[in-house]
Amino acid sequence: MNKAEDAVLPIIDVAPLGSDDEAAIQAVARTIGEACRNIGFFYIAGHGVPDDLSMRAYAQSACFFDLPLADKTALAISRSMNNRGYAGLTSESLDPDDAADFKEAFNVGREPAQGEVFDPDLPSAGPNQWPDLPGFEVCMTEYYTTMHRLAERLHIAFAIDLGLPRGWFAPYIDRPLATLRLLRYPAGAAAPDRPGAGAHTDYGSLTILSQDQTGGLEVQTRDGAWIAAPPVPGAFVCNIGDCLMRWSNDTYKSTPHRVMNRTARLRHSIAFFFDPNPDALIACLPTCETPDRPPRYPPVTAADYLRSRLDDTYAFRREGARMP
Repeated sequence: MNKAEDAVLPIIDVAPLGSDDEAAIQAVARTIGEACRNIGFFYIAGHGVPDDLSMRAYAQSACFFDLPLADKTALAISRSMNNRGYAGLTSESLDPDDAADFKEAFNVGREPAQGEVFDPDLPSAGPNQWPDLPGFEVCMTEYYTTMHRLAERLHIAFAIDLGLPRGWFAPYIDRPLATLRLLRYPAGAAAPDRPGAGAHTDYGSLTILSQDQTGGLEVQTRDGAWIAAPPVPGAFVCNIGDCLMRWSNDTYKSTPHRVMNRTARLRHSIAFFFDPNPDALIACLPTCETPDRPPRYPPVTAADYLRSRLDDTYAFRREGARMP
């Protein structure tokens, strides 16, 4: 891996976002905005997520991935066009120019509200596929809800930094196409250059990642070097995705990243991919357009953008087929 000693991801205490200290809120928003304009990645501390919740989520994740393969494939993501369920080893290719991803994953999304009707082909929307594991659904629902609230707080910071009313994003993220994704990467020591997850940018507005102590996340700097983003105790890794980049007219930039597990240990992580509401129109924000900086991207709904990216990742989606 190329070294870039002067490129260090900032660690930002976001606790003031939940306070009444206006000066502290403004300072946190500026610090987050600076990270989004530069490397596009940052750690957050002071987030308020209970350690016990994270520990329970990791324990449930390990229980799921330790199930027999037949039990996991019975919940295969290919049985659902709305991106819920299990993805097996080498079933995804985040970087089409590299080897298939060497990881397992399990996707959870927002459960429909009573009486709510989803388009069956809408990505990351609709009923979940739950394993028959005691406490799994309850734990993952709690974790999902907690991450949703945290993502909403971070969007307040984005709005402040981008010169918008602080509640500007709220109507666009209250029914999000968000995905809670459990991940397990096999030990990579035997094939240290095989990607656990190929180089890619994330699709939505924001990703909030918890990772175990194995490490392996790598971030590409603006000059093309790859640097490590090691686990920081008690902190999450955050990065902006393509929707927020498009919304901000490249004021914020989504950043390529990958996972390379070069150790002799399994790697576990839990990612929360926060995509906006399906009908949210991702178009240049009013504060991000100037005569010298016209809109760089055509408007697109969050659902259509996510669908296009998932179709690139999964062959079964491109072929319009699903398992019976």
